[in-house]
Amino acid sequence: SAPSALKSMLPDLADLPEGDDHLREQRLDSTLAHSGRFLQVMHDTVRLPDGSVSYREYIVHPGAVMVVPILDDGRLLLERQYRYPHHRAFIEFPAGKIDAGEAGITCGVRELHEETGCSAAEWALAGELRNAIAYSDERIEIWFARGLTVGERRLDEGEFLDVFAASEQQLSDWIRDGEVTDAKTMIALLWLQQWRAGRWALDWRPAEAWSRGR
Repeated sequence: SAPSALKSMLPDLADLPEGDDHLREQRLDSTLAHSGRFLQVMHDTVRLPDGSVSYREYIVHPGAVMVVPILDDGRLLLERQYRYPHHRAFIEFPAGKIDAGEAGITCGVRELHEETGCSAAEWALAGELRNAIAYSDERIEIWFARGLTVGERRLDEGEFLDVFAASEQQLSDWIRDGEVTDAKTMIALLWLQQWRAGRWALDWRPAEAWSRGR
């Protein structure tokens, strides 16, 4: 019948083979194609699941943290920053790369203060974002911050950005209209909407408690 034929063409996840061994690629050789200030480009030779040989080029990234700062009135703290690869400014949440050996919460606290001047009373780890899985191993931790107090910004040398507040609805409208296209910011809005609707939970703690692992 038509329904059974469709099911055979489009199985559920539970119907797929167990594990991913039949999809794995085996690295045969790895060459450093380029080493920059904090990014590396690798060129690997791999054996595919059917035994043939192919090549993979990808970026090695130290990882990053994005912070979703929530003001007491419910609005969100956002930034407008020029991104050179696209030759234009983007609206996005505060973010920055993780230093070697640094905990995500430590990076988040530092980046929020440096870029916006704000400190947060409570933090919640929402999850992890892999934003370019086809060509980079970059991972971005998504942190929410609330109970904000405003201080003085301490931007890195050569860093220029605007900081402003916007409502959840404004951000949603900008995404709908194509004015906001930054992937991590779009994913953050999804988390925010699910949390505010009571569908996803967040565990709020002071930054010090996260640092102690409690």
